Parts: sequence; C-alpha cells; structure tokens
Amino acid sequence: MRTCGATPGGPDLAGIDLSRQAVIQGVVLREGSSDSVPNGIPVQTGYVRLLDSDGEFVAEVPLNELGQFRFFAAPGHWTVRALVPGASAEASAQAAYGHAVELTISL
Repeated sequence: MRTCGATPGGPDLAGIDLSRQAVIQGVVLREGSSDSVPNGIPVQTGYVRLLDSDGEFVAEVPLNELGQFRFFAAPGHWTVRALVPGASAEASAQAAYGHAVELTISL
C-alpha cells in the first residue's frame, strides 16, 4: 500500500453513532521499502487482540483483506496487539465516546 502521506486507517465509520460508542480501529502493515513515502503492505492473515489496562485479554478479531480491524470498547486505556505469522506488535489506545481511535500498527 502506497499513500501520499495520509495514514491508512480502519474500516469506514458510516452508520456508527460515535456519540454512543468508543471505537478502536486501524490497520496492520508490514513495512515496505523506504523512499520517503509511507509504505506498507496490509497484513491479511492474523488477529488483533484487545487487552485491558491490566494486560488481560478481552477480545480478538481477525484482520480483513485490507489488514483492518475494529473494536467497540468501553472508554479507558487499552492495548491493541497484532499477532501475525512470524511477527507481533502492539500499540496503546485511549478510547472515549465521541471519536474513533485510529491506529496503524507496523510490523
């Protein structure tokens, strides 16, 4: 996936009432070549786990064909861990009602 500097994000939010939902979503990318343009190939095989503030497992979803994932979570601090063949990485998120947290997890 090559972009013009925009951060690739999670699935489309159309139809989701963010005033009533705390959403954590994003994309998992395997790093591409470095040519001063953000590069990365969407990872299609793998899972993403949602861990609470104590590091305890809460939920798991598979990546879609674009390497995207989405969780509906309670407001608060979360860790999102990508698990794919041969690699793993994680990111922190602070979920709140009214907006979606967009993550790009690079492997």
